[in-house]
Amino acid sequence: MLSIAFKKNLTHPLIIALLIVFTSMASAVTMIPAAPKIAAKGYLLIDYNSGNELTGKNADMRMEPASLTKMMVSYVIASELESNSIKLDDKVIVSEKAWRAPGSRMFIEVNTAVTVEQLLTGLIVQSGNDATIALAEHVAGSEEAFASLMNQYAAQIGMTSTHFVNSTGLPHKNHYTTPRDMATLARALIRDFPEHYKMYSIKKFKYNNINQYNRNRLLWKDKSVDGVKTGHTDSAGYCLVASALRNGMRLISVVLGTKSEKARERESLKLLGYGFRFFESYRVYSAGEAVIEPEIWYGASDKVALGFPDDLYITIPRGKRDKIKTTTTHEDIISAPMKKGQELGNILITLDDKTIIDRPLVVLEDVPEGSLWSRFIDYIKLLFFKLFN
Repeated sequence: MLSIAFKKNLTHPLIIALLIVFTSMASAVTMIPAAPKIAAKGYLLIDYNSGNELTGKNADMRMEPASLTKMMVSYVIASELESNSIKLDDKVIVSEKAWRAPGSRMFIEVNTAVTVEQLLTGLIVQSGNDATIALAEHVAGSEEAFASLMNQYAAQIGMTSTHFVNSTGLPHKNHYTTPRDMATLARALIRDFPEHYKMYSIKKFKYNNINQYNRNRLLWKDKSVDGVKTGHTDSAGYCLVASALRNGMRLISVVLGTKSEKARERESLKLLGYGFRFFESYRVYSAGEAVIEPEIWYGASDKVALGFPDDLYITIPRGKRDKIKTTTTHEDIISAPMKKGQELGNILITLDDKTIIDRPLVVLEDVPEGSLWSRFIDYIKLLFFKLFN
């Protein structure tokens, strides 16, 4: 009887209540709250795979990096190791300048021989200024020359608002970065040197009979966090670049200028929690996958495959995947020859009329000219095509 009454009376109070509940449940899937307030001078949260910014403030403001500088030092060292310019078992003689370095230390002794691997561990885990200067001198002869090398690598990976004058991050008016550049550096470090990056998850090591612990306390507080680096000076405040991997999704957070060690940890966890809870990242197209295959004239084949040389990811609010719209464009008439990597066409991906991706498509494989006869046939076909179109 109750079900019959429901069918006859759609304004029944119980039906209305159920509809409100179901509507709320459905809308809750796609509603994204405002980003949390972060107590930092500047901050940024990005997805590693797509590079999409999820939230941030003062992301392009010039700030002091403090010991976050050592992320660039380790990037340079990883590059030098990859090119075989230096080796992990190289013995480095500790200079007096390195030994006397102020601030954090790994307690190396002057005129002793320490391996590159030991120094690198001391730099990454303990944030040792002494280890950092010793490595800089080993690679470039002096810390000043090494800073020049750091700036060259920074420009190469797209850090457009950063300048280094030393390897340690000690304050200097011409030593600066931005939250966005720090996120760019973290992304490059993970992408370009994944084996090297694993060192950032080391919680402790022993050198000179002294146990030394990683200053990134998030390694103990959140199992998904596997890096990256802390920094602190009186003028820079407490800084932290963190990265975490959960269910195949990696996020990178940057907080600069917080008031304490606990604050930089708390604010980083707030950013990471927000990103993982309310966003998802997924691969739209694989590297080398044909997105479209338009017709090509005068070629050895009838079609040309267009796509991307690398995987294409996007990051969107959870529950919004069915709202994504993709539009591709290309020239009406495409003629061979075509070279692999040549830009030809474009893809536009939008969500709720907001552009997420606007990127050129490239030719995935060479398309040489066809035979003389096939080109003559295409010429005739094209005459008719132009005539009727």
